Amino acid sequence: MARVRLSVAERREELLRAAIGQIEARGVAAVRIADVAAALGVSNALVLYHFSTKEKLVADAFAYAAEEDLAHLRKLLGRRTSALRRLRAAVRWYAPTGQAKGWRLWIEGWAVALREPALREVTRDLDKQWKAAIADVIAEGVAGGEFACADPAGAALRLTALLDGLAVQLTSYPGAMPRTRAQEWADEALARELGLDRDALTER
Repeated sequence: MARVRLSVAERREELLRAAIGQIEARGVAAVRIADVAAALGVSNALVLYHFSTKEKLVADAFAYAAEEDLAHLRKLLGRRTSALRRLRAAVRWYAPTGQAKGWRLWIEGWAVALREPALREVTRDLDKQWKAAIADVIAEGVAGGEFACADPAGAALRLTALLDGLAVQLTSYPGAMPRTRAQEWADEALARELGLDRDALTER
């Protein structure tokens, strides 16, 4: 059956999604241009036409995944409800026990970013935008009198650092800790940063 002719943008997105799938399955070090091409039934030359090198493909794939995650975060934090509800929804989604996909992908990315400047820029930018978005909503909640937090930026850093660390434990070492305990710690950390009792996360 003939393949549907895609626009340049559509083809690029298809290749990026295929690259993400191959990275998650094989790891950055093992994945090849040929793997991405084979996953879609296209030629290596087509992949290289859109992405001149494997390094470029990998960096752009991570940037694409990052933007998808950020778009979902903005959607959660932009809801017309209290700052507390929005923060709780964001933390529960981002936590390794939530619905966010791709923790294996991001752990791969962090490891490779130690040696690849282009990928380091992608992961650093994602990290900055996540922390800034969380800090902004914390500051909004403080201004509205919902809770107290003297340092929204510091709170955002501590929260994301905890969630990242829990993700590494649960993804890299299955069975290292119960998932319910990880969720409890995430809830407790959010409540602590906002000067609330943990029960207040569900009462309001």
